[in-house]
Amino acid sequence: MSTATRRSSLTDWTLLVPLVALVALVLSWGRDLAPLAVALVAVCLAGAVLAAVHHAEVVAHRVGEPFGSLVLAVAVTVIEVALIVTLMADGGPKASSLARDTVFAAVMITCNGIVGLSLLVGALHNRVAEFNAEGSGAALATVATLATLSLVLPTFTTSKPGPEFSTAQLAFAAVASLALYGLFIAVQTVRHRDYFLPVETEPRPGAHEGRDGQKGDTAGDDDHAAPPTARAALISLGLLMVALVAVVGDAKAVSPAIEKGVADAGLPNAVVGVIIALLVLLPETLAAVRAARRGRVQTSLNLGYGSAIASIGLTIPAIALASIWLSGPLVLGLGPVHMVLLALTVVVSALTIAPGRATLLQGGVHVVLLAAYLFLAVSP
Repeated sequence: MSTATRRSSLTDWTLLVPLVALVALVLSWGRDLAPLAVALVAVCLAGAVLAAVHHAEVVAHRVGEPFGSLVLAVAVTVIEVALIVTLMADGGPKASSLARDTVFAAVMITCNGIVGLSLLVGALHNRVAEFNAEGSGAALATVATLATLSLVLPTFTTSKPGPEFSTAQLAFAAVASLALYGLFIAVQTVRHRDYFLPVETEPRPGAHEGRDGQKGDTAGDDDHAAPPTARAALISLGLLMVALVAVVGDAKAVSPAIEKGVADAGLPNAVVGVIIALLVLLPETLAAVRAARRGRVQTSLNLGYGSAIASIGLTIPAIALASIWLSGPLVLGLGPVHMVLLALTVVVSALTIAPGRATLLQGGVHVVLLAAYLFLAVSP
């Protein structure tokens, strides 16, 4: 079967797996699961992740870039925000820092994990990963500004004790985040869309050889395949939503088992949030790596930075609105260690993006930064 046929039709597993995962979510919601049930839900979670990536690629092939990466990033983030607000509504002393921990984990995973892996794969594919410095630089600047306004400033403001915003400050941060997010989307999709399109590169000596023996981009059939029909794209969009709901919901369903395992291992409770963030961001990570394998590193960076922008730009306004009825403090300010990691991430990312091309070294540096974040989450 050709790639075009695979893209324009829905295979049985991509149709059934999201529905099965959703059924597993309904059956497991709010219940204490036995070890076997946890294992089954985890299998459904993994299947839903793979199905989400497939359907995201179908939709992306229909609407083109950068809309394709935008659909996946926004869809995952909206569901993630709903999960955060739901968990915060459950209350408890640990809920006060949930939004901060989740958003910062998303920023580190996207800006270092997704970007780093994509650069590594892209550089392995064509020796040098090439992308648009204009679009990626604009996205990075937006991430840095949003992260500083929402996660760093609360540590230093004095209107309210502790790393918290006052009501007026939280309202300003929410409006500013939403405005920057909307402005970025307008620039990405309308005014300067060309800045976010994949760069066409010439094969380099020693580049990866395809199955036909020719060197160069393995996108091949994918680049020239006919887009799926509107009906197939709409079905995939619906199944993408179902798969993402199942991913987030099943991740929440297995979180008690994760919490127990973390507690039994004597690890900090923040590790739970990191694990959940890793699970929720799996669809975007896999989609970004697959795009990088095809030589479309710009699409991977759109996914990485776009997800970070959406995570902050949608989460902060949502929790600001939810704080009207949520009780308890809302801790947003980062601690010293995390602020250092954020500053280092911004500096390294700027140096990576500026030339518009990266080697294995830059990808490796970002992956090491992610590893440092994960290690310090386990051993603060």
